[in-house]
Amino acid sequence: MRITLVTPTPFQYYSGMLPGWMAGHYALNACCIDLRPLAEAAGATLITEHVLGMDADRHHIRLANGRTMAYDLLSLDVGSETDTSGLQALGDRLLPVKPLDDFFDAWPQVLATASRTPDFRLSVIGGGAAGVELALAANHALRRDGSTAQIDLIVSEAGLLPDHAPGVIRRARRQLAKTNIALHCSRASAGDAGLVLAGGTRLPAHKVIATTGARALGWLGRSGLAVDAHGFILVDAHHRSLSHADVFAAGDTCARADVRMARSGVHAVHAGPILAHNLIATIEGNALRTYRPHPRSLYLLATGPRHAIASWGRWSAEGNWVWHLKDHIDRAFIARFVRISAA
Repeated sequence: MRITLVTPTPFQYYSGMLPGWMAGHYALNACCIDLRPLAEAAGATLITEHVLGMDADRHHIRLANGRTMAYDLLSLDVGSETDTSGLQALGDRLLPVKPLDDFFDAWPQVLATASRTPDFRLSVIGGGAAGVELALAANHALRRDGSTAQIDLIVSEAGLLPDHAPGVIRRARRQLAKTNIALHCSRASAGDAGLVLAGGTRLPAHKVIATTGARALGWLGRSGLAVDAHGFILVDAHHRSLSHADVFAAGDTCARADVRMARSGVHAVHAGPILAHNLIATIEGNALRTYRPHPRSLYLLATGPRHAIASWGRWSAEGNWVWHLKDHIDRAFIARFVRISAA
């Protein structure tokens, strides 16, 4: 049996530590996993290349270098991209949070530009956890560098953190107000000098960070796989494609046909061991396992300094101790893969 891992870069950045890195709490190498020793430990061939397409009926994928690779069993964990509909006209002013590799490369340049630009304006679009965390992390980093930049957080009509309990929303609002981040509840589109809100208000912006939800990679819709109305791969409770039994998928790239499941890193991480078992079970002819998402998940939202908000269903709390809990969980997650590499 030959195992091949195809990935754009030999490093996997961990999104859970992105706000902490932006705020200056982590070095870059503390937030990423080196895939090369992991592939070597697994006896896998590592190919650093982008996938541009696949033909599910012919059982092959197409790489950016023009190469076509055949497979007998395929695991797709290609994530998603940021939905930037209505924002493309911003050009170089636009910085989507995904792909993560590009964001990690671009953020230090944004900080450098802000430090030498009087009256720098930064807008963050997106009212979910990512939007809140990135706005607060950006504020902390800019203030640390002595910048007087103005930060605007633009959320849709659904409001701030629409999937969270009222207590979490109140705590997040207090943090935004405390740091003088302006909150705008309105849809936004690209304008000449930044953004235009739904009511016609113009919001100047030197840079716009988009955390506007996930969009399926375009080539999935042309792959021959069964996809939902938004282009995400339809999978069953085993995370196997509904249309092709030799394809499995997990994370942002797929949608469960049997249950509603939020696009969250929590589910991606928890589905991983189930996916690993099912890949091996398919090869060996054994029974597959089911991933059952928990009705509630623990969310830890970083707020810029070493402070965070915890959320579990309707319960919430905040403080430095929450940040230290998040820090411990995140560092332990990365350390797991370092230990595997060293074994």
